[in-house]
Amino acid sequence: MAKRQDTKKFFENLSGAGKSIGVLTSGGDAQGMNAAVRAVVRMGIYVGAKVYFVHEGYQGMVDGGDNIEEASWESVSSMLQVGGTVIGSARCKEFRSHEGRLKAAHHLVQRDITNLCVIGGDGSLTGANLFREEWSGLLEELVQQGLIDEEAAQNNSELHIVGMVGSIDNDFCGTDMTIGTDSALHRIIEVVDAIMTTAQSHQRTFVLEVMGRHCGYLALVSALACGADWVLIPEMPPEDGWEEQMCQKLSESRSRGSRLNIIIVAEGAIDRQGKAITVNNVKDLVVSCLGFDTRVTILGHVQRGGTPSAFDRILASRMGVEAVLALLEASASTPACVVSLCGNQAVRLPLMECVQMTQDVQKAMDEKNFEEAVRLRGRSFENNLNTYKLLSYRKADSELPNSSFNVAVLNVGAPAAGMNAAVRSAVRVGITEGHKMFAVNDGFEGFYKGQIKEIKWGDVGGWTGQGGSILGTKRTLPAKHLDKIAEQIRIHNINALLVIGGFEAFLGVMELSAAREKYNEFCVPMVMVPATVSNNIPGSDLSIGADTALNAITDTCDRIKQSASGTKRRVFIIETMGGYCGYLASVGGLAAGADAVYIYEEPFDIRDLQSNVEHLTEKMKTGIQRGLVLRNENSNENFTTDFIYQLYSEEGKGVFDCRKNVLGHMQQGGAPSPFDRNFGTKIAAKAIQWISRKLKESYKEGKVFANTEDTACLLGMRRRAMVFQPVVQLKDQTDFVHRIPKEQWWLKLRPLMKILAKYKTSYDVSDSGQLEHVTRVRPKKVD
Repeated sequence: MAKRQDTKKFFENLSGAGKSIGVLTSGGDAQGMNAAVRAVVRMGIYVGAKVYFVHEGYQGMVDGGDNIEEASWESVSSMLQVGGTVIGSARCKEFRSHEGRLKAAHHLVQRDITNLCVIGGDGSLTGANLFREEWSGLLEELVQQGLIDEEAAQNNSELHIVGMVGSIDNDFCGTDMTIGTDSALHRIIEVVDAIMTTAQSHQRTFVLEVMGRHCGYLALVSALACGADWVLIPEMPPEDGWEEQMCQKLSESRSRGSRLNIIIVAEGAIDRQGKAITVNNVKDLVVSCLGFDTRVTILGHVQRGGTPSAFDRILASRMGVEAVLALLEASASTPACVVSLCGNQAVRLPLMECVQMTQDVQKAMDEKNFEEAVRLRGRSFENNLNTYKLLSYRKADSELPNSSFNVAVLNVGAPAAGMNAAVRSAVRVGITEGHKMFAVNDGFEGFYKGQIKEIKWGDVGGWTGQGGSILGTKRTLPAKHLDKIAEQIRIHNINALLVIGGFEAFLGVMELSAAREKYNEFCVPMVMVPATVSNNIPGSDLSIGADTALNAITDTCDRIKQSASGTKRRVFIIETMGGYCGYLASVGGLAAGADAVYIYEEPFDIRDLQSNVEHLTEKMKTGIQRGLVLRNENSNENFTTDFIYQLYSEEGKGVFDCRKNVLGHMQQGGAPSPFDRNFGTKIAAKAIQWISRKLKESYKEGKVFANTEDTACLLGMRRRAMVFQPVVQLKDQTDFVHRIPKEQWWLKLRPLMKILAKYKTSYDVSDSGQLEHVTRVRPKKVD
């Protein structure tokens, strides 16, 4: 990958003046496509380009006329929260023919459109690439036929294409998440959660079919997220004789006291011979083999519907802006690219490399080379599969390694959705690794009071979907109770600690590791996994619980915005949680389409408030007659939510009226989102595997002794990787007074929000994706 220059480059130098961009959605619809269209339109207009909607996908390009229509700033208002695609999508046979593409080229040249932003699946993107390769030939034909003159051909000689992948299946290689996947998971999980209550009542088995003809991502992740008993996917068909294994597993889980079974089947599921496995096959099997009361539910198009999740809106907005930048920077020699997400970073990849790799997966599956298919699907898919295998099947006690180590798990700080998924995963992976797992109730407080007991495999069944913290969590720090905690570690012979929680958990692990000099008991491996809605933990870009809180904020903002559609000219001031960390307010603002967001990290004064009021006054003169302003709870001690509400009310007199809303603890509650369940599950599994390694390394002469920096770590997500970082080393990166990291990655998303709300701002694009290549070699694991 090209080394980045240290000089920051700002996109003020990138002008779109004189350029025209066409944006279309093609193929199957996906939630979040509208957010992408909105971002492309607004960013395009912002840099001075003309932007055109191409309605009904390629069909509209072939038909021309009113199907290609210039977009305005206001024309994309209110579409952020709408599912599907507002500009329409169609599968177009005609575009596959040379004649069709000739017509399409003619219609684009008539409007001087030489930049296309295509949002769709691999078929749509392959079509776009072919169109680009043929472009000069198509123009020549048009000149010969007298449909365009030489000058027009000259002015439109190059066609630039940037793709964004919109597909609920997440079946495109090179990108971690495609637009729509997270929302589809939301629909699936809502259904599974609802089904679980009825299955529980009647002791039923449910077989669910989810979408994914060629890709098992939705089935796999939803199985992980709801703790399904069995999952069938096309990439990894079950071993021969799976029928017996599955039935044995179902009856075992019943005999352990479970009242229900959930089996998830991807619509493209096959066995090792390539024969389809349908939901009805599975149902008949369970009924004939076990006699369980079994029902089938086919989710169908429900998965494509509904509003996009917060994740999809942010993903699509980031990708849309990135796509416009890529088009502005494109030259004759750059290949058509897709903008995508790798870890937490926007990247650009050559479109055909990704398409090739996506087709290679299918080829590997056709050739029954299933291991290769899984590898080509990418690291995120592979991680999910490995974690599912670890958690789903309980080996008999005789098969387990006996490590004779005792590992304790506790929750510290405020509750965060996804904590329980993390505890479940830790307990089950720990048992699989041969450890004895202990649960500590009520954080460090319960620890020194001795509320510690062994926790077994079956004790954590059904925990993934539960909000809050079942173990109980407290903000108490250990420093004042070190004697008693050390005593409890001795009594229960605890050899390692997993602390799941927020800023207090971070402080707690620091205090325990600092006390190692005085107490041998604390010389054990300890790892902290960040779980807090505020997302304010140094050493990690994301924490468990933040995604659920973002969705709660976005849902509420959607409702609030809707309430304003009846009463015109209304501005809402909404207060979010987060302590001094502006993550929820900023990223929530991006997902909800806010006009302004006030946070502590970006100081503001009365002049800023004044200019925001003037900006809203201007906005009220257009067709969009409502405003949304978010304020982080601690953004400024004097400019309180009440103050801002009163200021806006006074200054907006006669133009708009104001309402205020404090969201409060609803941001901490609720069932965890699919992302938080999955993230919690994977990160806790990784933490326990690290503990196992450290226990082996530090076991000398019959006891565990670990007192080096690297045996008291925080496991965090950093850009593209999960990294273990000694807590001592994170000291310098932390502002302890305000309980936030000194540097926060999401601050660079703020200009995006301002641009999409029509503010002139400086946007640092030195971090925007440079063209990379799809890696097929395994990246080395970062320990």
